[in-house]
Amino acid sequence: MTLFEYFQDAECFSLKEAVACVEQVKEVKEPSIRARIYEGIEKGLFSRIAKGVYTVTKEQDGEEVTCMLVQGNGRDLSFLKDNSIDAIITDHAYDLKKSLKGGNRDFAAYECFQYTQEDFDEKYRVLKKGCFLVEFMPEENGENYEYLYQMKKMAKEAGLEYYAKVAWKKGNFVANTGRKSKNTEEIAFFTKGKARNLRPDAKKDKAEPGISHYMSGARGMLPTVFDIEPPGKNSRIHQAEKPVQLLQQILGFVTEEKEWVLDQFAGSFSLGEAALLNERNAICIEINEEYFEKGKERLLSAKSRSR
Repeated sequence: MTLFEYFQDAECFSLKEAVACVEQVKEVKEPSIRARIYEGIEKGLFSRIAKGVYTVTKEQDGEEVTCMLVQGNGRDLSFLKDNSIDAIITDHAYDLKKSLKGGNRDFAAYECFQYTQEDFDEKYRVLKKGCFLVEFMPEENGENYEYLYQMKKMAKEAGLEYYAKVAWKKGNFVANTGRKSKNTEEIAFFTKGKARNLRPDAKKDKAEPGISHYMSGARGMLPTVFDIEPPGKNSRIHQAEKPVQLLQQILGFVTEEKEWVLDQFAGSFSLGEAALLNERNAICIEINEEYFEKGKERLLSAKSRSR
């Protein structure tokens, strides 16, 4: 029995799952499983598309079935083709210790980092022309304002245009650390060149009835603020988890049905759930194994609810 046959009914699997499943049938250690994966690559059964990311494709009953093994880093987008993504919506584990105090953010399980120019160059590369990059950022303060400025500067250097910034007000949630109470995060919207035509053009629709006209911009006027409660402490998967309702609203502004959206740092996979509910396709990358497993359960549940 091949590794593919073990997992042909699974949409994705981890190396740990591969070892556990094979061990139930035959005593095989992890290095051997890893060796068989690389052997499969050499034989063309597996395709290595990035470090730690593999696809397995096989024709069965006249149709192709594909499994994916993901063990990688969201900063590595080399497996994605140029101009292949309709939107990126993400929240990176920024290395700003004072900005992480209080509130609902704690990246103890992560290696925190700060973006480099290469990160934004890659975002630009995979985005389609006119499409949106949406970045969650901490509310500006004396600790982080220089880094937030650098992020915008790097985005501009990559070729991205600044579109708008909207605050996310976390309902009645308040963290009272620092110089003032914290209950907001910033959401920055960028586009690859001029924003594509998503906004309905009522004036042209009136002049030419029966034909739908669109002009450059998001699908509607972005609000001054998104006022939505964050997930409750006892129900969330990840301490920086975003509410599905918030992400559904953002998806509604920057994408259309059946398009592809990317979350480089999936965390709780709330974007994946929002995408399923909004009939969007999503690629969610997560480096932490615990969150990855919980995220799979979440998406399977969301998939059944969205039918």
